[in-house]
Amino acid sequence: MGGLSLWHWLVVIILVMLLFGRGRISDLMGDLGKGMKSFKEGMADENEKARTGEPRQLPREQQPIDITPSAPPPAEPTTPSVPPASGDEPRG
Repeated sequence: MGGLSLWHWLVVIILVMLLFGRGRISDLMGDLGKGMKSFKEGMADENEKARTGEPRQLPREQQPIDITPSAPPPAEPTTPSVPPASGDEPRG
C-alpha cells in the first residue's frame, strides 16, 4: 500500500487530459513561462537600477502625499470668550 504505480499515474494523466484537453494545458504552460520570463526581466531591471544608483521613481498615483502644513496656523484670540459672572460685575 505504498506509492502509486505506473497504472495509477496513467489513469491520472488520462483524466487530466480529458478534463482540461491538450490545448488548455499547453496554453497554461505557455502563460506560466511568459510570466516567469517577465518576472526575471523585472528583477534584472531592479538589480541594474540598484547598481547604477538610479533612484526608483514611483508612478504619480502611488507617490506619497505631503501633509505638512505650509504656513503656521493663525493665532487664537487672547480675549476671553466667556462673559463675567453676574456677581463679578462692578456696581455703579
